[in-house]
Amino acid sequence: MSAPDFSHDTSRTARGTVFRYFFMLCALLSILTTVAIILTLLVDAVDFFAQVSFVEFLTGTRWSPTNDPVAFGVLPLISGTLVITIGSAMVALPIGLLTAIYLSEYASERRRAYLKPALEVLAGVPTVVYGYFALVYVTPALDTFLPLSTFNALSASIMVGIMIIPMVSSISEDAMSAVPDSLRQASYGLGATKFTVSTSVVVPAALSGIFSSFILALSRAIGETMIVAIAAGQTPRMADLTDPAGMFLNSIQPMTSAMVQIGTGDIVGQGEAYKSLFAVGLTLFVITFVMNLVSELVASRYREVYR
Repeated sequence: MSAPDFSHDTSRTARGTVFRYFFMLCALLSILTTVAIILTLLVDAVDFFAQVSFVEFLTGTRWSPTNDPVAFGVLPLISGTLVITIGSAMVALPIGLLTAIYLSEYASERRRAYLKPALEVLAGVPTVVYGYFALVYVTPALDTFLPLSTFNALSASIMVGIMIIPMVSSISEDAMSAVPDSLRQASYGLGATKFTVSTSVVVPAALSGIFSSFILALSRAIGETMIVAIAAGQTPRMADLTDPAGMFLNSIQPMTSAMVQIGTGDIVGQGEAYKSLFAVGLTLFVITFVMNLVSELVASRYREVYR
């Protein structure tokens, strides 16, 4: 009897070890990249706060990093970001949720196979295209019946909302599709209509996934750069809650737009204005991180487990 050949098993084990360490290296690379970005923001932001008061930065109501008198109050930028986020939410959340309900509960398998990929094409459109579309087409169209500025928050909000619709609809539809059919059939057995089943059974059962889709989409809207840089303008101003129409009809400047302006402007590389870019970036990072953390906490708290 010939001796067993262990060379094949040894070779397979070696390949498995190589792949395991390769995959671990990829995971570590992602983590190290994130850590490097955070450290870069922190180092330059700390240098900035050594020259500008942290309290003044967070509570100041005037942003003028390059024009005298210089001011580094971030509140106007946060205000502009919130205006864009609220406007885009008013567009994306209802449309995305209703689309998800249709795809999950009403559309046939054949229609879903065509509609869902077609909807997700919106997520692949470059944001610079959305920005120019807002400036060249949406603003003139709205200007026929609204007193808009050339650069305004309304057009930018609409296009950011359209951009994040696929995120809301896709994640929400996946959450609704995960709801067991037994819940639907039990409701139908009690005489409920499809509308009642959709809104009173499926949506509440998938609420954690739906809420997560809302938070993730809004985080994406907060970090959007090109649309707001092109269409929203570069006028940092505090939102006037007594004049909600004025907030959307006039030019504003979100945080991302301010970062673009600073990064592409003619400023001294190691001056306060340049380093304020990293302070704004760190503020933006903290806001989006907190929103994503809230999304995870809500999803884990209200997640339904079905067997």
